[in-house]
Amino acid sequence: MVEKIKFVIHDTNEEVEFFVVEQTRVNNTDYLLVTEDESDEESVAYILKDTSSPEETEAVYEIVEDDNELEAVSKIFAEILDDVNIEQ
Repeated sequence: MVEKIKFVIHDTNEEVEFFVVEQTRVNNTDYLLVTEDESDEESVAYILKDTSSPEETEAVYEIVEDDNELEAVSKIFAEILDDVNIEQ
């Protein structure tokens, strides 16, 4: 079962919902692989990075935009989910 969670876009306070496909931790940083539609195999997926500080009560996630970081974390998710093809 894939968990659906709500995110609030900080700038606009708009709520968006994503399905969490997988999560992992790399170098003490949490990452989520999320998608807007869990049933569509061609759905766009995003990798989100937890940028919150340890003293914050709620996690703050940002879309990973750094190409090197995105490639590295994409490879990890591809290994975890061997039946999923992740393209950048």
